[in-house]
Amino acid sequence: MSVETHPEAGPRPGGYAELAAEIRRLGLMDRQPVFYTGLLTAILVALTACVSGLLLLRESWWALLLAPVLGLLSAQLGFYGHDATHRQISRRERPSRLLAMAVANLLNGLSYGWWLDKHNAHHAHPNDLESDPDVYAGAVVFDRGQASVRRGFAGWVTRYQVWLYLPMLTLEGLNLHYSSVRAVLRPGLRHRRTEAALLALHLTGYVALLATTLTWPQALAFFAVHQAVFGVYLGCSFAPGHKGMPVLEPEQAADPLLRQVLTSRNVRGGRLVSIAMGGLNYQIEHHLFPSMPRPSLPRAQRVVRRFCAERGVSYEEASIVATYLAVARHLDAVGEDLRH
Repeated sequence: MSVETHPEAGPRPGGYAELAAEIRRLGLMDRQPVFYTGLLTAILVALTACVSGLLLLRESWWALLLAPVLGLLSAQLGFYGHDATHRQISRRERPSRLLAMAVANLLNGLSYGWWLDKHNAHHAHPNDLESDPDVYAGAVVFDRGQASVRRGFAGWVTRYQVWLYLPMLTLEGLNLHYSSVRAVLRPGLRHRRTEAALLALHLTGYVALLATTLTWPQALAFFAVHQAVFGVYLGCSFAPGHKGMPVLEPEQAADPLLRQVLTSRNVRGGRLVSIAMGGLNYQIEHHLFPSMPRPSLPRAQRVVRRFCAERGVSYEEASIVATYLAVARHLDAVGEDLRH
């Protein structure tokens, strides 16, 4: 389904309060401290192993084998920070913020506050071309109207973006770091000094680790592989959720149930896919209940899918391969007019 396509009339609006009441009654909004403590412990142990490996393999090209592993762990830290920011781990604002800053800023070099503002806007207006920062026209364009005004090099990129999308994702990690630094350098960000200090600590530690364990050519290669894997992993985890899903008519966008369900897509695959995607494969349930802990999403899916079926609301779910093909077809369709 392309982003310009409007869902057919038919689904009954309303009903979100009824669905939310059932979800709460089933205890699916209850915190899951054991899960999140175990997950963070596993990530920290793996990070410690990577650092130890670099120290043991000092100035060896074999150390580059740890770079993709660190890229995967960086993405897992991103998923964990995502959950903390949504208060899935703690209901209270201050513990959630401190945990998110520790994971995002200190361990991952990303600004919690910048990402919070951006992601909240996305959740409030998914696939809204005017209000959702995730579909603003940038390096990649998700709407034919946006594509029609692209000229020069930008137009060439849009024309062939279906082929360029994956290579461009290798730079997404760098883009996130750049955006984070830019955000803390500008006035207006809450807790700006704390975030800036944590980002500086991360950068200092990261550079010191690579500089003291690798030669400069090795360090540059390690950095490039690490950031490339990080960017591709994150991009491939977030893209299936909304890319190629519809922009809604105003009356549908005003309904909280339709706004979140009709613009989102779930990915089939069970526990393994859920671990790999940080729970983002349950995009519909996550958008309906952003503060729901990740372990509750599979149970919530059964409730939400039944509720949508009863109300005639389209519930989009596909295999991981089918979702990537859908995203590719959409990117290709958006750039098609510029190829003629």
